[in-house]
Amino acid sequence: MQYMLLIYGCERPEVGEPGFEEALARVNGFAEECRRRGAFVWGRPLQGEHTATTVSVREGRTLITDGPFAETHEHLGGAYVLDCRDLDEALELAALCPMAARGTIEVRPIAPVPGLYERAVDSAAAGE
Repeated sequence: MQYMLLIYGCERPEVGEPGFEEALARVNGFAEECRRRGAFVWGRPLQGEHTATTVSVREGRTLITDGPFAETHEHLGGAYVLDCRDLDEALELAALCPMAARGTIEVRPIAPVPGLYERAVDSAAAGE
């Protein structure tokens, strides 16, 4: 079963900032552990919430707002998709994720929907 790990509230150093190389090594170590277990599907960080644009359609009108939808201190910072044996393995891997020590990891099963259009993501699009 596939699970999405949604990463919230984890400030991270940017390229060139102190601590970036150490943080990158921890994240790459986590991804390598997921690959070793055969669970890694993809994972990517998001740019900061200040880059977000929110789109909604109400009564046929498109509304576009700069910024994230929710006013919260914990913004979505990135996500992983893992193919795990069960929820227990997904939770175990979420606890190994280095961002769990700085923020919160929400673990949710991905819903299988028969007939839903899906396109395979190639390794270049997944950032591998």
